[in-house]
Formats: sequence, structure tokens, C-alpha cells
Amino acid sequence: MKIERLAGILAILLRQEKVTAPYLAKVFEVSRRTINRDVETLCMAGIPLVTERGAGGGISIMEGYRIDRTLFCTTEMQAILAGLRSLDSVSKTNRYACLMEKLSVGSSDMTAGDCHILIDLSAWQKEILAPKIEQIHHAILTGREISFTYIAPKGESRRTAEPYYLLFQWSDWYVWARCLRRQDFRLFKLGRMVAIEMGETFEKCSAPLPDLSAERVFPPVYRVKARIDCRFKWRLLEEYGPDSFVDGPDGSLLFSFDFTDRETIIRWIASFGDGAELLEPAWMRRDVAAFAENILKKYRES
Repeated sequence: MKIERLAGILAILLRQEKVTAPYLAKVFEVSRRTINRDVETLCMAGIPLVTERGAGGGISIMEGYRIDRTLFCTTEMQAILAGLRSLDSVSKTNRYACLMEKLSVGSSDMTAGDCHILIDLSAWQKEILAPKIEQIHHAILTGREISFTYIAPKGESRRTAEPYYLLFQWSDWYVWARCLRRQDFRLFKLGRMVAIEMGETFEKCSAPLPDLSAERVFPPVYRVKARIDCRFKWRLLEEYGPDSFVDGPDGSLLFSFDFTDRETIIRWIASFGDGAELLEPAWMRRDVAAFAENILKKYRES
């Protein structure tokens, strides 16, 4: 894709004094005309490229910007390539592995990324997730609407949206899109999207980036304090970090954290079984008890 090719061309120019258009065309398997257009695009983006014709000519970065050639050392470039390699974990192709090979051309001290760092961005349902990412990515690149059934905690609905960005956040994949029903931008979780269909083309606008700050997405509403059995220390560490609890005098863990909604608190406390006790808010203890009683009643009836 074009953005990957532009990044590849720039990476090569940062590491080599001068390259020719035929060389780049061969590396990226495109025509010389395409390379010439890519050079123009990079120049328009503020990258000072110089093209010299004739014997000994080629494409290079302007002499005055020689310092930019050391922007990425070998270690930093390996880290970048390791990140690129991780994108293949959610792709049905090996396009990013191919890109890494192309970026490494002509540099004897380069490797295909840091082999000691293995990043997998896929989910357990990789076979379902990868086609969704490919389909939505294609819709973003071609400027086409997507229609899908969205299954959320509040219910199920059919949506049509204009997609702008794919995001990997909070260990899940999302699409940032303008929902035509709401006439506003929304964050849709890919795992909740089914029956995705491509729609009509749309004219892209200047899309705002999503505000993914914790204060915005998970505003603190309820201050929760709970006593957690020490055998669940691993869960507190994984879910809320070491600062979320202290050791209690009786060997239990005293947990304290801000939650956004009541339902999440009740279900989270209940998920520990008899290994957790909600201390505050005191009034919510009745809700936890009612939740447990409903479960008990269901099993008693059966």
C-alpha cells in the first residue's frame, strides 16, 4: 500500500547516500512512474529530496539535512521492524514481513526486527478478527461506508458508518467511525460487529482523533473499597496494577479503585465468589447480595 511504500522509501534514503528510481521500483515492485509520484508526495510532506539525472545520479535527501540520516540507529530500526512484524498477527497475508525485507535491503547490519520481542496483536478469535480488519481497512482506504449489526450491552442494532481509523486499545480492536444514525463519531468494538457489508462511497471530512484518555472513557463515578482474598493477588495486579491494593492486617488485600458504573462493580465483585467482600459504597452491598440471591434461586429451582 502507498503509505507503507512511502515509509519504506524514506527508511532506505535515511540509511543510504543515494538510490536510483529503477532500484526503488524493483524493491517495491512498482513502476518508475509510481516511484516518481512517491518522491513528489514525500517532497510535499516536507521531506527535502533531491533528484539528480544522468550518470551517478539518483534520489537522495538534501545535503543540509544529513543529520536526519541518523534519525534511526540499527537498534531503533529493529524495534520499528518488530512492530511491523506484529501487524501480520492480525492479517491474512505476510505483507508486513515482505515490507521488512524491503526495508532491510542494502544494509548489512540490519535484521528483520528484534527477534527477542514477539508481539501478537490478534485475539483468541483470530480467524474471525483478521477478515474484519482487512475488510474495514479496505473500506477506509477506498472511502466506503460499512454496514453492520452491532451487539452491545444495551441491545442489538443495525448501523451504517463512515470508517476513518482502526485502533488497537485496551487489548482489543476498534474502528473509529462516523455513525450515520447518531450523526457523530463513535468507537465500535470489532468483536461486537457482525454481518459487515461494504456500502456507498463517501466524501471524507477532517475527522477528529478519538479522546482515549482514561478520564474520558472511564470517568470515575464510584470509589470502591473491597477486601480481596490474597489468592487473587494476580488478578488485581493484572487488572488494576500494584497501586490498587495494600496488604491487610489479616493477610487479605485491601483494594481501592474508581469505577464508572454500578453494574460493572457488582459483577466484578461476584466474579471472585467468596473471595471478595465489598466494603464501600456500603449501600451497594445490598445490590451484590441481591445479585447472588438471584443466582442461588435459579440453581435451587433447577
